[in-house]
Amino acid sequence: MNGPLAGIRIIEVGHMLAGPYCGLLLADMGAEIIKIEPPEGDIGRKVSPHFIGPHNAYFASLNRNKKSVVIDLASAEGRASLERIASTSHALFTNLRPSAIKKLGLTYESLRACNPKLVCVALTGYGLEGPYAESPAYDYVIQALTGVMALTGDPAAPPTKAGFSAVDNSAGMAAALGLLAKIVQGEGGQVDVAMYDVMLSQLNYLAAGALNAGEHLERLANSSHPYLVPAQIFPTGDGWLTLFITHEKFWRKFCTEVGRPEWVDDPVYATMESRRRNRSVVLEGIEAVLKTATAAEWVRRLQPLGVVASEVGTLNEALESDLAASRGMVVPLGGADSGLRAVASAVKFDGYQPRYDLPPLLDQHHAEVLAAAESP
Repeated sequence: MNGPLAGIRIIEVGHMLAGPYCGLLLADMGAEIIKIEPPEGDIGRKVSPHFIGPHNAYFASLNRNKKSVVIDLASAEGRASLERIASTSHALFTNLRPSAIKKLGLTYESLRACNPKLVCVALTGYGLEGPYAESPAYDYVIQALTGVMALTGDPAAPPTKAGFSAVDNSAGMAAALGLLAKIVQGEGGQVDVAMYDVMLSQLNYLAAGALNAGEHLERLANSSHPYLVPAQIFPTGDGWLTLFITHEKFWRKFCTEVGRPEWVDDPVYATMESRRRNRSVVLEGIEAVLKTATAAEWVRRLQPLGVVASEVGTLNEALESDLAASRGMVVPLGGADSGLRAVASAVKFDGYQPRYDLPPLLDQHHAEVLAAAESP
């Protein structure tokens, strides 16, 4: 069946991660994504050392289900080709630098004459305009500037980045959301998404503490939550256990199961507020108990009670897990014989199964896309 975005044509002028991830989300929902690349191609085609046939694993993970067209946007001929494609498209998004976006005419002001209803999304580091617009912006830099690094990792260690490209992925999602909102509105226009803004907005409740109470958060050991206790990882008899308790009824169940029923009424342990005030004492007591059994044993005992507990595993273990299989989260691209696999779409729709095509070869769809753009 057609996806929820079937019939929606979107131009991607993206490279590396944030822009292509935006396009991937939309393509998986059935949109036609026309990926315009420079003659040398998206740099993402060469990032990973891993190739499966002609396909780079990094590029494949972000560019399935798209059509590739090589256009030199700096040339008059390339500009004319872009305008022909834009005239029959619903939206265009790009994650080039602001100066390049303006120079190449990838804004609504530049393209409105050929399509007044075109939605143009600029996904940049610090905004399309403003005094910081041209400052260099990468995922690492945004994590550093917004305080994410300062909040991550062990207190005794240096500031630490998230283990994946949290900023790029989040910005790609925000750009897709803004693009679709504008299409639903039915009006063309410019959408401005800054990676810096996206990451600050995701610090929501932490920022609320700083803005409204002058709170200065510091890193806590073992990935502890700043307000909830216990909510962190704990060492066990053989590995690490994630434990996250938010409701008193689950705290009472936990205390009984681990053999500490006295904690239920102990004023140091009894409530979330008291556990927060006495964090170090409470965590020391819990850690001593959890070290008496393996992580797997605690999961076996606690999960049936509704207590949120999980072993800390690796990415490889997650990809090979029964849970991932039950959700259909690992899929072949272009059929089982291609040898190329990827993580599936996270959004499921009744009656619609996304296609998972191979990523496009460079300029693979040039003739097809330009011919369609020239059709009446």
